[in-house]
Amino acid sequence: MSLETFKISLSYSQILELVKQLPQKDKVKLSRELAREVKDKRLSRLLNSFRTDEISNEQIVAEVEEVRAELYGRKKKD
Repeated sequence: MSLETFKISLSYSQILELVKQLPQKDKVKLSRELAREVKDKRLSRLLNSFRTDEISNEQIVAEVEEVRAELYGRKKKD
């Protein structure tokens, strides 16, 4: 079976009308897919905002290990 790609221009209203015609199960699937796409874009933007060349991965790991050791030490005292 070959897959064909078609491009058509539809307005928001036309798309909405098509979506309203879908069975409930497909509407739920579409809703989840759209939500996932939005989350992916937001997460990518967030991660890109923290991207820097000023600190290496090794420095981050060292800092995390230091904090973990400190927290572990506090638990031992309690």
